[in-house]
Amino acid sequence: MSDRIDAWTHIFPQAYFARLKTMASAAGPLRRWLELKSLYDLDHRFRLMDSFAGYRQLLTPSMPPIEDLADGPHAVELMRLMNDGLAELVDRHRDRFPAFAAALSLHDVDAAIAEIGRADAMGAAGFQLCTHMRGIALDDPRFRPVFAEIARRGLAIWLHPVRGPTPDYPTESKSRYEIWWCLGWPYDSSVAMARLVFSGLFDRHPDLKIITHHMGAMIPYFEGRIVQGWGLEMGSRTPPADADLLPGRLQKPAEDYFKMFLADTALSGAVGATRCGLDYFGADKVVFASDFPFDAEGGSYLVRETIKALDALGLTSAVRRRIDIENISGIIHRN
Repeated sequence: MSDRIDAWTHIFPQAYFARLKTMASAAGPLRRWLELKSLYDLDHRFRLMDSFAGYRQLLTPSMPPIEDLADGPHAVELMRLMNDGLAELVDRHRDRFPAFAAALSLHDVDAAIAEIGRADAMGAAGFQLCTHMRGIALDDPRFRPVFAEIARRGLAIWLHPVRGPTPDYPTESKSRYEIWWCLGWPYDSSVAMARLVFSGLFDRHPDLKIITHHMGAMIPYFEGRIVQGWGLEMGSRTPPADADLLPGRLQKPAEDYFKMFLADTALSGAVGATRCGLDYFGADKVVFASDFPFDAEGGSYLVRETIKALDALGLTSAVRRRIDIENISGIIHRN
């Protein structure tokens, strides 16, 4: 058994990558993805992986979201092309890639449900969903059948933030200084988690496993505000005329639902944030992940710094093993 499985690493399977290059120029908005060699060159990827002993990768689709690339039948085609490629990579290199999380396009809910069954048959451990679909929140009722089908099959969700340079202030046209990425992505993750909680998702599907990127984003740090504002004082800031903006009755306190999410260690090596997330979620709900290969070294920096951050916490060997391999193995094998 490997010593460590990186539970969130992105890749472009070859056929998908070839198709992507016909859709956009490397000089355009896809430039970074098309030029990041570790995303599509397996030999290069393997050399980087080999610098870390006992290191394997669970594969997830790379951004950008399929829904942002295509509509209708073309989005369905891309979804299937991605998932065929992910399944093939795992089949051919299972010693390196023990599992994959499949792509879903939510443009067509019926097609997404059909793809859930197809990807399950190919061995997918679950599905990567973005925090919204072209601005439509995940708690929109049209998406409920998708969550229900994933839950029915005992599969997991990898919840990935997505946000472009949308403005930070209503008087501006675009976000400055890449704030949309550094702060906007964690914000979008946190909003999506809250919307899913207050929509009653976990009351309907209490066993559904959702892995949140970047250690649950803002949620662990703002635990106190969640307990106060969404527990003791929910509704106190909303006038009666806006009562429809408040959640319906839930079976448990809000803070209990947020701790039902799982989280990953993809925090770019921040020790304090890693400690905060572990304290909040508990070691049984945290999986090792780096967000490979999105760094200036093509992935090595994120893996190395994430390992260093965990080393700095002085965890017991039993806790470390749960984070490094046991928790994600349970999801892969659906224990």
